[in-house]
Amino acid sequence: MRVVSLLPAATEMVAALGDASLLVGISHECDFPEFIRHLPRVTTTPVDIRASGPEIDREVQRLREAGKPVVAVDAAQLRRLRPDLILTQGLCEVCAIGDGQVQQLADLLNPRPSVLSLKAQDLAGIWGDIRAVGAALGLAHEAEELVRDLDTRLERLRGSLPQRAKRVLCIEWLEPLYLAGHWVPELVAAAGGMDVGAVPGSPSTRREWAELSGLQPDHILVALCGFGLERARAELESLTNPAALEIMGRVPTWIIDGNAYTSRPGPRTVDGAAQIASALRGRPLSEIEQWQPVRVC
Repeated sequence: MRVVSLLPAATEMVAALGDASLLVGISHECDFPEFIRHLPRVTTTPVDIRASGPEIDREVQRLREAGKPVVAVDAAQLRRLRPDLILTQGLCEVCAIGDGQVQQLADLLNPRPSVLSLKAQDLAGIWGDIRAVGAALGLAHEAEELVRDLDTRLERLRGSLPQRAKRVLCIEWLEPLYLAGHWVPELVAAAGGMDVGAVPGSPSTRREWAELSGLQPDHILVALCGFGLERARAELESLTNPAALEIMGRVPTWIIDGNAYTSRPGPRTVDGAAQIASALRGRPLSEIEQWQPVRVC
């Protein structure tokens, strides 16, 4: 079987199921595990990911208002790769190509490949997507084993919860401000916290910085969609909003690699929960770090 993955989370699922050799093409965002990075890229984006967060947001809005794709598929490359199966998604057309466009492209290929669209909005949905990928690859047993292992790790984490859940705010984008939703509140709950900005399965929501104090967080988690630690740190350093600097100056604020551990609905979300737990329990792992705004005298 020849598989093209248009979604980083799907690429990670195939690799975690133990048969990454099936992959013949990946998206421009796929970067894990490292040994898949040599594969042909079949998607592109006109958005400059080196731009600042506000600039990226404005460019995405401009493209959408103009009716232009944020992510596009290289149809010629896809034809050359002759996939039997295309893995895509139906959750977010900002982060990856939508399944409607993929279905149209698949119709033009001969023979027509199967298309599997992943649509997880919570942890149960992620487990369901892993099972669906496993079934499509003929690896249903391996998928059940993987889900069982991930669930066991979360249960082990939940088994050592503190008596009082810490109130946690999870930030997905800084300017404009978005609070994370979907599966992130469940990761926080498994880590011993209570997400005060979202409920499981809810979409990410636009908020104002001045509103956050009213939510009375004990901790703030900055897990920027598509950004790692270094980039998140740089975005935080460029913040000038007084309300943002005020609340993060007095509430313990943690940075996590959102690109790897919270914004991708795949196996590494469990690693994200463990990292959040380490911060809430005062024993932060090396992959999560505390941040404070510089005070100007």
